[in-house]
Amino acid sequence: MTGTGPSSADTPPPGCPAHQGAVRLGGLEYQQTPSQLYRTLRREHGPIAPVLLDGDIPAWLVLGYAEVSYVTSHDELFARDSRRWNQWPHIPEDWPLLPFVGYQPSVLFTEGEEHQRRAGVITEALEAVDQFELARDCQAIADELISSFAGSGRAELMSAYAHTLPARAVVQVCGMPLGGEDTHRLVDDLRISLDAAEGEDPIAAYGRVGSRLTQLVKEKRERPGPDVTTRMLQHPAGLTDEEIVQDLISVIAAAQQPTANWICNTLRLLLTDERFALNVSGGRLSVGEALNEVLWLDTPTQNFIGRWAVRDTQLGGRRIEAGDCLVLGLAAANTDPQIWPEAHVGAENAAHLSFSNGEHRCPYPAPLLADVMARTAVETLLERLPDLVLAVEPEELTWRPSIWMRGLTALPVEFTPVVQ
Repeated sequence: MTGTGPSSADTPPPGCPAHQGAVRLGGLEYQQTPSQLYRTLRREHGPIAPVLLDGDIPAWLVLGYAEVSYVTSHDELFARDSRRWNQWPHIPEDWPLLPFVGYQPSVLFTEGEEHQRRAGVITEALEAVDQFELARDCQAIADELISSFAGSGRAELMSAYAHTLPARAVVQVCGMPLGGEDTHRLVDDLRISLDAAEGEDPIAAYGRVGSRLTQLVKEKRERPGPDVTTRMLQHPAGLTDEEIVQDLISVIAAAQQPTANWICNTLRLLLTDERFALNVSGGRLSVGEALNEVLWLDTPTQNFIGRWAVRDTQLGGRRIEAGDCLVLGLAAANTDPQIWPEAHVGAENAAHLSFSNGEHRCPYPAPLLADVMARTAVETLLERLPDLVLAVEPEELTWRPSIWMRGLTALPVEFTPVVQ
């Protein structure tokens, strides 16, 4: 989902003088190095920058670590119900960001006691996932995927490995059968709805995801199993089928594409940074450090839309009006110079905002389960293919054209063929 370029808008949006000089989010120049965009915005505007979304819709990009933490910790000022947005009269029916901001009866848009009820169901359903069993299942998936290309000596890891492993793991956790065209289509539609390429329809893809999960909920009502979907159905909170479908979409989408990018971004770091190169084949600690460094410096979810101001307020020296949209600049906040160089990126420093913050952060234990999937994927690959190297020069790697997600278009590698 891209804009028309990173240049400043010639004129502010109608009725929005605060957005004079706003920057359009997107443009090929910054898709490869978004950190440059964040530095420029911070230098020109401070911790809160006026930006334009697709179709030149005005919003605020929250760049500062302290400011993102404040917004996500004060739901009474910056809430999740997008029906507050003051720009709805200007949003076309085919607006590409509608899957992100169009109100749905999902945990993502609930507030207060209702959010606590819905998030509680998800948390308890995820807490019942055995992390050792998940690691074992992920290793089995990893071994199967690696075996499919190990004999060739070459592979493109984004499509053949990093994208596929968390997709298969999460649908299995939710009770969907592995394999089959149905599951493959669901995974692809999730990708399109989150990060559509040119010519793809994210709204139609999101609708297909909902239809398939509606069918899954129906199947689990008839034939319960030891899975997340069944536990949500049987929870005493008594969620409706529609609520469960919407919340399953949130769970699966949050687990699949971001974890895939986390895996691939970590492999890229391990294969291109000389600090890790000497220990990549045997150093478990270096894998943990790489996983955490990616969350700090190359986080899979760059920006998240968003929060909506409940009333007129001040933030970072800006006047925010009731109904304004705030985009959480998670990547920018993680690299805020106000917390560097004092902040130390190591295996133990988890103070990054990559899983957001506050009541609407990724529900516990979702980050732990994502870590199990990512860590197992990286370690299993390096153990099976210890002489793995890039098949291209590092500068030839390219990033997907998205201001929202941070992931490579491809990660081609070479290794000594393994006889099966």
